[in-house]
Amino acid sequence: MTRQTVTRFAPSPTGLLHLGHAFAAFTARNLAEDAAGRFLLRIEDIDAARCRPEFDAAILEDLTWLGLDWDGLVRRQSAHMADYAAALARLEQADLIYPCFCTRAAIKAEIARAGAAPHLSADAAEPIYPGLCRTLSTTEREDRKAEGQAYALRLDMAAALARTGVLEWHDRAKGRVAARPERFGDVVIARKEMPTSYHLAATLDDHLQGVTLVTRGEDLFDATHVHRLLQALLGLETPDYAHHRLVTDASGRRFAKRDKALTLAALRARGVTPQAIIAALDAGAFDALFAA
Repeated sequence: MTRQTVTRFAPSPTGLLHLGHAFAAFTARNLAEDAAGRFLLRIEDIDAARCRPEFDAAILEDLTWLGLDWDGLVRRQSAHMADYAAALARLEQADLIYPCFCTRAAIKAEIARAGAAPHLSADAAEPIYPGLCRTLSTTEREDRKAEGQAYALRLDMAAALARTGVLEWHDRAKGRVAARPERFGDVVIARKEMPTSYHLAATLDDHLQGVTLVTRGEDLFDATHVHRLLQALLGLETPDYAHHRLVTDASGRRFAKRDKALTLAALRARGVTPQAIIAALDAGAFDALFAA
């Protein structure tokens, strides 16, 4: 039996929406609409230090102004921390996570002492964690916790892969993709003060919301390797994926929240219409919007 297509748009309320967000939202909505499916809205607000209620309200305002209706209630991650804590507990019971007390400086120093060029993580942002805390004894871990030391919770990648074996997923553009989460090393999936991370929360939410097609920018393609592993470890459904192109300006630079003049609110204040934005997104040309 064919599953109903369910997509979602999942912004974080850490700033105002821009043209890239509009493209992502329309992509998800249109794919659901074309398949007579459902389009959901999720607010990814687990980062309490950066998320603000005024940006949450602005997201709803912008989407409504664009004419984007969603099905059902908005899911806000901050209201579902118990779900993430339960998933984390399952991983802990399976002995698949461990506390890491390392600072970024300590990680870099250990790599330097290894005497070899560091292997970069899949996003090339920083070296793969070398596993400094993986071999700490239970006593030492508990002693450090009792001292109040800050820590992250990392997934033991080797143990996780030994449990799941070879994995894959389907991407609408690339077809069948072999999962290679080991490229990320022992990823952080929670912290002492927060029982989740983007990886864990997004993966679990997609399952709990019944999402069958995950649409997101191609910059998040590599994250799917980790998400596929978490799905296998937690017994979750695996959706299809559609990683779409990123919207960029004439110079090839992607739109970002720091570009205040490119936000939907700024364009609306200048008299730009939703129809003009939709036309610009379809054409991939934005000069007319900024000339308004």
